[in-house]
Order: sequence, then C-alpha cells, then structure tokens
Amino acid sequence: WVAAGYARGGQLGWAALTLALLAAASVATQACSWLWLRSDPPALRPDVHPWLLAALHLFQLGFLFRCLHALKVGWKVCWAKAEEEEEQSRMAFLSHDISMLRLFETFLENTPQLTLLLYVILQTNEAEPYQGLGICTAFLCVTWSLLDYHQSMRSFLQDKYELSLGSSIAYFLWNLFLICPRILVVALFALLWPYGVAVHFPLVWLAMFLWVSLQGTDFMESPGPEQLYRAMVAVILYFSWFNVAQGRTLYRSIIYHGFILVDSTLLALSWLWCRSPSDEHSYLVPVVSAALPCYLLGLVLRVTYYKCLHPNVQAQQEGGYDEVDANGRSNGLEFHSLSVPDLVNRRMRWLAQTQFPISWPSEQHFLNGATAV
Repeated sequence: WVAAGYARGGQLGWAALTLALLAAASVATQACSWLWLRSDPPALRPDVHPWLLAALHLFQLGFLFRCLHALKVGWKVCWAKAEEEEEQSRMAFLSHDISMLRLFETFLENTPQLTLLLYVILQTNEAEPYQGLGICTAFLCVTWSLLDYHQSMRSFLQDKYELSLGSSIAYFLWNLFLICPRILVVALFALLWPYGVAVHFPLVWLAMFLWVSLQGTDFMESPGPEQLYRAMVAVILYFSWFNVAQGRTLYRSIIYHGFILVDSTLLALSWLWCRSPSDEHSYLVPVVSAALPCYLLGLVLRVTYYKCLHPNVQAQQEGGYDEVDANGRSNGLEFHSLSVPDLVNRRMRWLAQTQFPISWPSEQHFLNGATAV
C-alpha cells in the first residue's frame, strides 16, 4: 500500500526501494525459519508434511505459520494438566524461536523502512498524521523487540531473577535513546546525499560482518547458514548493540558504541556543514543538536541499568548470584529443557551463553535437539 502510494505520486524509486527492503527482510527471515525447522528434532516439528512447510516458506508465510502453531500449542498448554511439562517446555522452545525471528524481522524490515519514511517526510517537507503515528509506533516496536528478546533469553534459565518493572523500563529506554539518534542522522545524511547511504551502509555493514565473524559465532548448524546469521546480525549492529560472543562484553561494548558514536557524529556534522543556510530544514538544527545528548543519555541509562537495576544487583543483595553480563563470573545456572524426551534447544543455549556467562563444556558441540547431559 505504501509502495503503491509512492508509485501513484510518481516516485517509482521510493516504491521500488520499499518493496526491495520488504522482500529482502522477508526472504532472510523465512530462510532462517526454514533452516531452523529442518534442524529441529521430529518431536518439535509441526505435524505438517515437509513439502507443505516448504511451500509456506516459499510463499513467505512460514513465520506466520510458526505463530499460529505456537498459539495452538499454547492453547493446549492452557488446558493441559499441571504435570504435563513436555507441552510447556515445547511452548518455551517455540516462543524463543518466534522471539528471535521477530527481532530479525524488526531490524531487517522496520528500521530500514523507518529510515526511508523519515527521509521521505524530510524530502517532501510534508507529514500526514498516520505517518507520524507510524514513526512513533515503529520506534516503540523496534525497542520492544530488543526487550522481548532479552526477556526471552532469561526465561530459559532456571533459578534466575526476573526483570523487575523498573529494570524493564530502563532497558527499554536506553535502547530507545540509542536507536532514535542513529536512525535520525542516517535519514539526514540521505537527505543531502541519497546515494551516499548506498555507500555508507555497505561499508559499515561489512565492518560489522567482519567483526562478528572474528568473534566466532556458532549459531547455525552448518557454515553456510552461519554466514546468513552473521549477515543479519551485522544489519542489527548497524542500528543497535547486539552481543554475539561469550566472555566479557564491557570492552566490546565500549568499542562498538565508540565506533557508532563517531560514525553518527560525522554523519550529523556532514549535514550541518553542507546544508544551505537558506535550507527549509533549519528547524532540524535543534533536533540534531539534541541527538548527541540523547545518545549519551542512553549510555548513562545503560550504565545505570547494569550498576543499579540489573537483576544481578538484587541477587547480590539477597546473598546469591544471578548471571553477570560483564565480569565473566559464572554460577552454574541451568537451562530449561524438554523432559520427555530430554531435549535442548541448541540455538537458545548458545545465545543464552553469549548473554549470560554459564558454565558449559565449550568443546562439546550439540546438534539442535540433542539429548541433554
């Protein structure tokens, strides 16, 4: 509908770009969903013929099917007896995959289209009420996907401290304050040099892809799909921090935020320096001037979260220890797994290890759904 609106207005380039972003995000998400289903044990796959599953993913309906299947399993869990733990564990398995796919879809589709929408509004100097509402909703959805992903990671850990309301709000806000300036300065850079973004994005994406590759991710079952995962994570890193490796995250986080801060500052200064003094977008100067304080506020909130609001602080106050994100301490937390049969979601286990340092034999490589030991 948006692309058709651009086409009717004579902006065929915007229409084509909108459809291209949507198609690329959908294909990548559906490919991940299909690869995960193929690696899942038969006990966890939907009771549907493989050719039908393949057809659904080919027609870009695989993610929707996953959500409907999870609703079906969730309905069974609601009416199941308390001792039927297998269905509950199966629901946890499915919900984690959906949370991860939602994160991929959000950053591969929503953030680029949000940047494009901001660019279009600034270029035409016109904004419909629905566009303003759409921008606000998109920013909230992007940030919510990060919070949902983090809560999903924690839900698979036993004996952990849940995020409190204050911790959730702080986690949500610091991500929002970091993502908003990033998208704004990219849109402003595109306003002066539309084709410059076509050079800037691949260069930064390539740097992030190499950085992720050097950290040695082990998310997918084989090397080929692993490159797809790293490429998708590189897109996320273009807009937001995303941890992909075990160990101390403090130094990696400092390097990443320092790089993004310098890059975003250069984009903003380029726009301020090269814009015409009679530019009709002079009202954006105060907005751009507030972008840097907004980013710094996000960093302050992040530090505050880990120093004061992180669940580990509560654990220490109560005489125990939860997972620690930055200092590498491990307290032997256990993972939830299916009890009958005793299966482990390998993707969940590996991702949770990157977020929470947990003792697990690193030299062992389990296939997804392998028997837990």
